Amino acid sequence: MVSCGAFYSFLFEYDTPRIVLIRSRKVGLVNRLVQLAILAYVIGWVFLWEKGYQETDSVVSSITTKVKGVTLTNTSSLGARIWDVADYVIPPQGENAVFVMTNVILTLNQTQGHCPELPDDKTICTTKEDCAPGYVGTHSNGIQTGKCVPYNSSIKTCEIFAWCPVENDSYIPKPAFLQEAENFTILVKNNIWYPKFNFSKRNILPTINSTYLKNCIYDSQTDPFCPIFRLGKIVEAAGQNFQEMAVEGGVMGLQINWDCNLDRAASHCVPRYSFRRLDSKDSAHTVSPGYNFRFAKYYKDQNGTESRTLAKAYGIRFDILVFGKAGKFDVIPTMINIGSGLALFGVATVLCDIVVLYCMKKRYYYREKKYKYVEDYELGGSETYGTNS
Repeated sequence: MVSCGAFYSFLFEYDTPRIVLIRSRKVGLVNRLVQLAILAYVIGWVFLWEKGYQETDSVVSSITTKVKGVTLTNTSSLGARIWDVADYVIPPQGENAVFVMTNVILTLNQTQGHCPELPDDKTICTTKEDCAPGYVGTHSNGIQTGKCVPYNSSIKTCEIFAWCPVENDSYIPKPAFLQEAENFTILVKNNIWYPKFNFSKRNILPTINSTYLKNCIYDSQTDPFCPIFRLGKIVEAAGQNFQEMAVEGGVMGLQINWDCNLDRAASHCVPRYSFRRLDSKDSAHTVSPGYNFRFAKYYKDQNGTESRTLAKAYGIRFDILVFGKAGKFDVIPTMINIGSGLALFGVATVLCDIVVLYCMKKRYYYREKKYKYVEDYELGGSETYGTNS
């Protein structure tokens, strides 16, 4: 086969064949451009951008958190009340996540007994025949007794055996009960390890002292490595409104990225923080929005009667997500990528042939020169051999 950039014409002088080299400037230019493109890919993309000379490893991470903040509420049912970390962080310790309660529906002094069910299309009744003893619906607060009792002056509902009085969550407080939660702070302590390189570090960098840690608040411009975050700033950085999100709750992602080039000094391996909202907020789909759950606090009075306070808590769950990849020079991936790059130069001839024989204006001329049929005059004019190469 004729190599790209040169075509062979087989001529015969006396009894010995002689090869005459015919060159084309355009074909040579195409060949050089293809080779330059391959060289740029190997050097620019494989080695400089993708760091093909390095061995890589994925991050192993652990997370601990600590929330701080105090706020005051004053309502007719509770009076003046202070809320601290023990009240609004539920549970006290989570796995790579922390939940901060921002809104709540409280049902005080519940005791087990008989009371009317909340009115709906399955519990409103006029006679006891409308109530089935032992019936428990999907959304029931208790077990029906079979009696029809007054819920208020105008409505009767089926009586249930339950924690009474039953919770009424038809109205969600607006604005949020704990409006000041946006000023609470969260300390995120992140330890990372790259086992392949036996390299470990934490997001409280060696340059951070205790004085700085007590006073700093994360800011992408002025304090990009401070591990203490103001909740309102986290939500704002994700393009959301904290007070709107606090009413029905939601899920926020605090992302920590550790991309480290271990060929450089360890001081260059630092965390990068970013924030985004993880639960979808779509105005066209408003069924069961936000994030909430229930919990209760139990106690007994002087008579030994067990009571509880039921809380339906709305709030924001902060998921701490850690990503990272570390790279360090190694001979094996370097040689593999160099070998792969050299092998690509063999493709240059094939690519050049495709361009010359099928894409250029003079493709028929080049094809005629590339594929040549010659006659062996010693064997006779009737016998020909095609050198289809």
